[in-house]
Amino acid sequence: MIPAKTRNLLITLMFIGLAGLLSACNRDGAAAQTKAPMVDAVPVEVALAVHGAISASYSGTAALVADHEAQVTAKTSGVLKKLYVEEGMTVKAGQLLAELDDADALAKSKQAEAQMHKAEATFTHAQAAIPKHLIPEYEYEQDKFDLAAQRAAYEAANIQLSYTRIVAPVDGVIAERSIKLGNLVQANQNLFRIVGMNPLQAVLNVPERQLGILKAGQVVQLEADALPGKKFAGSILRIAPVVDPASGTFRVTCQFHDASAVLRPGMFARIDIVYDQRADALTVPRSALVEEDGQTSVFVVEKTLIATASATATKDVLGNTKVKAGPSSSSEGFVAHRQLVKTGYSDGDKVEIISGLDAGARVITVGRNAVRDGTAVLVLDNKA
Repeated sequence: MIPAKTRNLLITLMFIGLAGLLSACNRDGAAAQTKAPMVDAVPVEVALAVHGAISASYSGTAALVADHEAQVTAKTSGVLKKLYVEEGMTVKAGQLLAELDDADALAKSKQAEAQMHKAEATFTHAQAAIPKHLIPEYEYEQDKFDLAAQRAAYEAANIQLSYTRIVAPVDGVIAERSIKLGNLVQANQNLFRIVGMNPLQAVLNVPERQLGILKAGQVVQLEADALPGKKFAGSILRIAPVVDPASGTFRVTCQFHDASAVLRPGMFARIDIVYDQRADALTVPRSALVEEDGQTSVFVVEKTLIATASATATKDVLGNTKVKAGPSSSSEGFVAHRQLVKTGYSDGDKVEIISGLDAGARVITVGRNAVRDGTAVLVLDNKA
């Protein structure tokens, strides 16, 4: 048994607490009623699961490289006499880039030509004399071989003379000039570097799981960091037939024809390869997905009734407070329920839902980490 004094003290403390809760009562004894919700709602934002188009793609990054590049080197020695191009100029294959001093090569060519004409005259005389047996057979053969040798020497001298004219081996842009007028050029010295600007290529190292999906000729799209807001179309040029065992990837070479000529070799680019499209897929924002225990799920918001309790506090003529429990009531609210889903393609912020969700369902996109299955939520005002 609790002593009467202790019991009276506990009753007094209980009424003091209730008096604080019902402080809204007026002085003339009028009753005040308070409702207290039985649960606290978590504020969330939601989005609708809707049907729409979605694309399946692979995205990667790579640096642009030239389709072709040539290092122009000197094939003979000489002083640089004339220079016709500068860095940044576009050239065609066979175009004259520079000239070396050709005085020595020209003299050697003329000397070889004279020796050739002399050999021709000797052989002509031998041809006329041999039927008459005026010269021995071996002398005729010797004159014949001498003529062939002199003709070859003349052709070689002309080739050396042509080497004094530096021409472009390929189409492209002069990316680098390594010589100046008046420089003494040595054989095999680098003179120019020519880079092809169109088309350009990008090589992606793609995981081997994509080997059976990507095909030559598929359309690709490029975005360069140096050219924000611009997109360039291209295609897969070729796919390597082997997988690198060290990295588990294979090489995919993409090619881009840029008519605007704003792309440059060396630019860093993001490349998207679209390999499939679905016109009517059920999609939700990527932010709605919850990955947990190897399963993918979403939290769906549904309407429900939330119970509340009421209490009435009054004061009698002596100023004593009396509390009386009121009837329970319910109001409409929202509850989050976890639903397991199976996902399909991903496209940017959208993810395809293959099963586990119906169109029109409201899924939590912001605040999902604070809720569990059955948590009461407060849906913030948004489009959904």
